[in-house]
Amino acid sequence: MKFRPCIDIHQGVVKQIVGSTLTDEEAPETNFQADKPAEWFASLYRKDKLAGGHIIQLGKGNEAAARTALAAWPGGMQIGGGVTLDNAAGWLDAGAGAVIVTSWVFHDGVVDELRLKSLFHLVGKSRLVLDLSCRRWGAEYRIVTNRWQTFTEEVITPRLLDYLSAYASEFLVHAVDVEGKCRGIEAPLVEILGKWAKIPVTYAGGIQSFEDIEQIRDLGNGYIDFTAGSALDIFGGDKLCYRELVERYGIGSGQKRR
Repeated sequence: MKFRPCIDIHQGVVKQIVGSTLTDEEAPETNFQADKPAEWFASLYRKDKLAGGHIIQLGKGNEAAARTALAAWPGGMQIGGGVTLDNAAGWLDAGAGAVIVTSWVFHDGVVDELRLKSLFHLVGKSRLVLDLSCRRWGAEYRIVTNRWQTFTEEVITPRLLDYLSAYASEFLVHAVDVEGKCRGIEAPLVEILGKWAKIPVTYAGGIQSFEDIEQIRDLGNGYIDFTAGSALDIFGGDKLCYRELVERYGIGSGQKRR
C-alpha cells in the first residue's frame, strides 16, 4: 500500500472541495484554496519521489495550471479531467505519465466500447488509467460522470473490473459520497476493491486519520493504494501530516500485488 498524492485544480487554483457539490450551476463547497501554484505541489512530490499521483482538472479553465504542474515533474504524475481521444496524446506530450479518463469512456450511461478501444490503441494500456469514481445506489456502487453528478448503469463488480483491466494499467476510484468530508472511508467499497485488485487501484474519499489508512490496508488486503486531500496539512487540514505520510507510505514502502 502506497500514498499517491493529488493536485485538484478548480478555476486555475489548487483546491480541496466536497466532491458531491461540484456542479455547473453553483460554486462547490470548498475546504481549501492554495496560495501556492500547482507546480509547487508537483515539485514537492517530485522531491519526495511520490510517483503515480494524479492531477485532476475540475471543470474548464485549468489547462495552463495543469501544464505547469506536469512540466515540474515530467512523467511523474497522471492527468485527468476532460481527457478525450482528441487531447490524450497532447497531455502525454506535455509530461503526463498517463491519462485518466471517466466521462468520455462511460458515455450515455454505459461503457462505450468503441471509445475505450480507440483510446487504448492510441495511448496504450500502460498509459491509460480509468477513473471509476462512484456513488451509492441502494446496495451498489454505480460509476458517475459529468463532475460526479450523473449516475451510469455501470456497477462496480468483479466482472466489470475484469473487463476494464484488459485496457487500463490502473484504476482510480473516488468514493464521491464521502469525498472531501473527512468523516471516514467508504469501507464496503474498499473491501470490494481489495478482494479484486488484479491491477493497481488507488482509493480516494473520506480519509481523516491514520486509523482510516490502516483500515484501507486491512479491508484492501494490502493491495489498495490511497490518496488523501482535505485532511492533509499541506491542504489546510489538521488531521494528517504530509511528512508523516511520506515517511510511512512513500518511497520504499511495500506494494502487494496478486
